[in-house]
Formats: sequence, structure tokens, C-alpha cells
Amino acid sequence: MNLYFSPNACSLAPHIVLRELALPFNLVQVDNRNKTTADGADFLAINPKGYVAALELKDGQVLTEGPAILQYLADLKPHAGLAPANGSWQRVRLQEMLNFVSSEIHGGLGWLFNTEFPETTQALIRQKLFKRLALLDRRLEQQSYLLGEAFGVADAYLFTVLRWTAGFAIDLEQWPALSRFQARIAQREAVQAALTAETAL
Repeated sequence: MNLYFSPNACSLAPHIVLRELALPFNLVQVDNRNKTTADGADFLAINPKGYVAALELKDGQVLTEGPAILQYLADLKPHAGLAPANGSWQRVRLQEMLNFVSSEIHGGLGWLFNTEFPETTQALIRQKLFKRLALLDRRLEQQSYLLGEAFGVADAYLFTVLRWTAGFAIDLEQWPALSRFQARIAQREAVQAALTAETAL
């Protein structure tokens, strides 16, 4: 498999999961501005959406969208427990959480990258985002991970997008449980290996 990624992008989440599962894969860096890969290939020919992550399978099929990729990878090694079994109520809960992280946290932080928004708009975006972060903080006061006491794909996703808060001068210490969550995930061997590999490239 080939994982198309950009440093500090949301592609870090499937990268972490690939390493958690010890699956064989190749990292292919993408220049987000020029839409080319490290070897000069046209990334738009691989993923017409033009953004990472994209996962190219052995048969040439390309899977996009982080939540879909994360669940696909988890199902390759279901015994690892990174996602509940398909068809179970807990799997529905995972999908619920992945959608929340995608739309409310990833999406909310994504708007802040647009520097053309006036300060009043930026303030409104932050206000809404902070309410969502408070919800997650309350959840993580009661349990170690998003779905309970076991690390899973939703945790890799949340960890990845929360890393962007530093770039927007958002101090996670405002939400102590979230801050502890980030520190806990950062200590995982797969997370450290993924970050090291992306920095090296």
C-alpha cells in the first residue's frame, strides 16, 4: 500500500494506524501547493480531490477521506481492536465519533487556516470550536480514550487535528483532559515513529 501524505496534515492519522497495526506500506510525500508527489507525479491523477490522505491499494484502487481509510485499515487486522466489529452498536458509535471529529474539530480548525477571514469571523469560528472542545474534554474526564479505555482509530484522528491548535495559539491547557489525552497519545511508539518518519522525509 502507498500512503500519500503531507507533513502536519490529517494524513498523520492513518500513518499512525498503519504503524500501530504493523502493516507494510510506503510513504509518498505530496506537495500540497503544486499537487505533485516527491517523484514528480501528478497527485490529481491519483486523487482528483487534490488533498491527503489517500491510500493506494495493491490492486491500484485509491481510497480517500480519513474516516474511511481509518476504518478500512482497522478492519485489515480486527483482532488488534482499533475499531469495534462491523455491524456492532459500538461500530456505530465509532462512526458517530469519527464524524464529529471530522466535521466539528477538523472542520473547525480548518477554517482557521483561511487568513482572509476578518477577526470577527475568526472569533465566531473559535467560539464554536471551543464549545466542541469542551464537550470532548468532559468526555475524556470520564475515560482515557474517545470510546472508552482502549486506544482506537478515532483517537489517532483527534490527536492529529488537535496538533494544529498550537499554530493558532490555542492553549489546550484550557481543557485539562484534552491536554492529558494529547500527552498520552504522543507517548505511543507508533505515534513517535510516524512523526519521526514524516520529519525525516
